Amino acid sequence: MDSAPFDLTLTEEQRITRENMLRFARDTLSPAARAADDAACPDAALVAGIQEFGLALMPIPEALGGVGMPRSPLSNALACEDLGQGDMSHTLAALQTMGVVNVLVEGGSEEQQERLLPGLASGEAGQAAVALTEPRATFEPTELATQAVSAGGEYRLSGTKSLIPMGEACGLFVVVAATESGPAGFLVSSDLPGVSVKAEPAMGLRSAALATLELQDVAVSEADRLPGFDLPRLQALSWIGQCALAVGCCQAVLDYSIPYVKERKAFGEPIAWRQSVAFMVADIGIELEGMRLLMLRAASRAEQGLSFYREAYLAQLQCMEKAMQIGTNGIQLFGGAGFVRDYPLEMWYRNLRSIAVLHGSLVV
Repeated sequence: MDSAPFDLTLTEEQRITRENMLRFARDTLSPAARAADDAACPDAALVAGIQEFGLALMPIPEALGGVGMPRSPLSNALACEDLGQGDMSHTLAALQTMGVVNVLVEGGSEEQQERLLPGLASGEAGQAAVALTEPRATFEPTELATQAVSAGGEYRLSGTKSLIPMGEACGLFVVVAATESGPAGFLVSSDLPGVSVKAEPAMGLRSAALATLELQDVAVSEADRLPGFDLPRLQALSWIGQCALAVGCCQAVLDYSIPYVKERKAFGEPIAWRQSVAFMVADIGIELEGMRLLMLRAASRAEQGLSFYREAYLAQLQCMEKAMQIGTNGIQLFGGAGFVRDYPLEMWYRNLRSIAVLHGSLVV
């Protein structure tokens, strides 16, 4: 195992951006999260507010309407963590288009970039999403049921994709399908014949408006196949993004729990004085730091152009297990209050459960 430099010192720009995002998460996202969860629908103003930070614009060339800055997986991961403290659902819904932009910038042809990036930069193209996850319990991204069959200068796509944030609002999908030469990425417009999208209500991420994408013998041209598509890289970058969301939400659990256990009294004293409670809070803090450091190490290596698949996978394994544990312990600390909807603990628990089933939803 190599020992590449791992520097957590933020640049001045990253520090200022984090301050602004944390303020937005605390003052705007968090207070509105419950109402949106109850409505099972994202708040358009909140989605727009997140998108105003311009994360999707950064890697788009200036000539195509973007900022033209080098892509920064580390800055994107920090943004996901900060906004995730306010609400995982809205952050996922608002930033999934950034993932499509990143896939296009890295793996798209010059013609594809010129055709699609200006609309994504201006917002005229609406939402876009990567469609990788499929609706089966044993889903493995390298063993796709969605098929793309080459036939006479085009491809015919058939299959089902699930858990797509804001799927009904998307005008463009990057569909990952199996071909004779292995998994490939295809640009699929929502208005093509054979494409249908329907809402997929779920236990968590309710305000992300998850949806299912059905593909029934959909014809796409060879020009819509991404020539530089790299599934392992997409997986690893999405693991980093999803872990960052989980770290942010778990930080919210910790920050919300500490004052409560200090103020809540039982048997004439604060429950924080009980060892079982104090140890549980300490465990949350310890596991959270482990999640954060693994996530940041993977993001840092991606930033430096080093191999990072192993580090991203370790971060994903840690976050899958510990995020759910932290969500459970948060409810446990609040007792009966954690079970009711008057407090955000049960919502955070439901959202954190999604880390184990999301694939490709947030490519940093």
